[in-house]
Amino acid sequence: MHISVIVPTYNERENLARLATLLLALPLEVEVVIVDDNSPDGTGDIADGLAEEHPGRVHVIHRAGKLGLGTAYIAGFNYALAAGRDLVVTMDADFSHPPNRIPAMVEKIAQGYDLVIGSRYVPGGAAVECTWPRKFLSWGANTCTRVLLGLKAHDTTAGFRCYRHEVLESIALDEIFSSGYSFLVEMLYKVQRQGWRVGEVPIVFQNRQQGTSKISRTEIIKAMGTVFRLFYAQLRGKKI
Repeated sequence: MHISVIVPTYNERENLARLATLLLALPLEVEVVIVDDNSPDGTGDIADGLAEEHPGRVHVIHRAGKLGLGTAYIAGFNYALAAGRDLVVTMDADFSHPPNRIPAMVEKIAQGYDLVIGSRYVPGGAAVECTWPRKFLSWGANTCTRVLLGLKAHDTTAGFRCYRHEVLESIALDEIFSSGYSFLVEMLYKVQRQGWRVGEVPIVFQNRQQGTSKISRTEIIKAMGTVFRLFYAQLRGKKI
């Protein structure tokens, strides 16, 4: 199967080249799609260099500025769908998502699942080198999201995912309201509501070693706002 791995970037010069090397070395038909939001640290130039070094296997989408994680994913989705890719993987550039777990996610897809999540919260999964406040925040956000929205996945906020192309084609991507990290919750909600089969494989999530985190307090507030917006719409029986 032909796979696009979408990697949104903003100031990831310390991580990008090594990540791309590991992804291209996987025993899969992988294309790396880098969506760079005009990183001031030169990440976009590194991405262009990788595309020149690996023609046909690295594609770069340059955007004018920091426009949000959700819209970066949508830009990557639209490219992958137009290119006819079978599977689309999303992941962070900071090595919190282990590239070597992608084959296990693809194998899970082959077992009949439509969306597979690299999960911290299933047996065998874990989060390491994260502060206790961050672990508690993540656990609390996942618990709240699962209870309010009835989501079956254990790691509802994870960005490490593998989608069948049919799943992405079935969703009106440009109508998704959320643009930041809350995009992940809304996307999962839509996938489950449409009846697609969601599975999880365990991963060890590792806190970033290079660069700075992009998750702000504002993003956390927006994410919880998205959960309550979807919950309220669900109570009213409104189609999302």
